[in-house]
Amino acid sequence: MPKFAANLSLLYTELPFLQRFGAAAADGFEAVEFLFPYEYPAAELKQALQTHGLRQVLFNAPPGHWSAGERGLACLPDRQEEFRAALEQALLYASVLDCPRLHVMAGIAPQDASPEVLYAVYVENLRWAAKRAREQGLQLSIEAINQADMPGYFLHQQAQALDVVAAVGAPNLGVQFDVYHCQVSEGNVSRKLCEVMGRGLLGHVQIAGAPDRQEPDQGELRVEVLLRLLDELGYTGYVGCEYRPRAGTREGLAWLRPWLKI
Repeated sequence: MPKFAANLSLLYTELPFLQRFGAAAADGFEAVEFLFPYEYPAAELKQALQTHGLRQVLFNAPPGHWSAGERGLACLPDRQEEFRAALEQALLYASVLDCPRLHVMAGIAPQDASPEVLYAVYVENLRWAAKRAREQGLQLSIEAINQADMPGYFLHQQAQALDVVAAVGAPNLGVQFDVYHCQVSEGNVSRKLCEVMGRGLLGHVQIAGAPDRQEPDQGELRVEVLLRLLDELGYTGYVGCEYRPRAGTREGLAWLRPWLKI
């Protein structure tokens, strides 16, 4: 049976952030993920995890100036020093939170940069990052994000993600497969999921309904088919529930209760 993590950046937003940990635990989650932890001291987040018996399974490395529209640094020329400093900050948080995996965002492709240059910078940065993470026993992941939600994002196709992971050649770098982003960008979700798993590169899965990114029990994807497929493929990692509830978070969890056994 799949293991689930509540994404606290999208779920339980009716509550202040630090109260979301308790709400997730009360609803049967044993693990959480979120986008960024950096507004809070790592020790405070660790206390929230311990208080509610939760495991932190994923968060993102700093993405640059998020409020200014930046969505990662990894592919950006002339930002490598900043990228490395950001990863070091993420490694510190991961150590305190005992988090096994970090998502490294590629970034928005500058209009005046060639794809070849961006690709080369991206691969170089990921090689360095994977080496540093491996020294700490951590996994890294990259995620193809659809360009309707994030226009200009450099990494937006599953084949592209597989190519980058192969080019980096690091055993601790894998693909973070978001079924919503895959469906919006290219479809054939089950087939592409099988391909990533078949290559041994599936590091983390995230789920939401398409096309509205709400609960996955409605829309174009059949959540029960995807979850059973993960079982059949032997996936043992977490499935992050990264969607925006139609109404309250708890009210929208009916789809998940049979899987959580609550």
